[in-house]
Amino acid sequence: MIKDVISAIYKGKYNIEVTFEDGATGIVDFSKYLEKGGVFDKFKDIEFFKTFTINEDLGVLTWGGEIDIAPETLYAEATNSPLPDWMILLQDSSANKSFQPIS
Repeated sequence: MIKDVISAIYKGKYNIEVTFEDGATGIVDFSKYLEKGGVFDKFKDIEFFKTFTINEDLGVLTWGGEIDIAPETLYAEATNSPLPDWMILLQDSSANKSFQPIS
């Protein structure tokens, strides 16, 4: 079950305290996203990072309407709980694909 983000407070550096609709609260460290590259390169500008908002329709944190993090991921990180099984299966299946050169 997806739990929507209802509150988020900047806590310094790349830490945001997130509260979910079920009352669970925790701090998510977003510094690991700096290494992912792509759209997350924008996080290197800490002032941009601080501009997050909550998309109330989706229940997620968003930056500039173009970057968001799945609520399941936020919940797992904030509460130190496992990702839902379906997300683990999805990650495993995409990680197990290998490049097969054409002979």
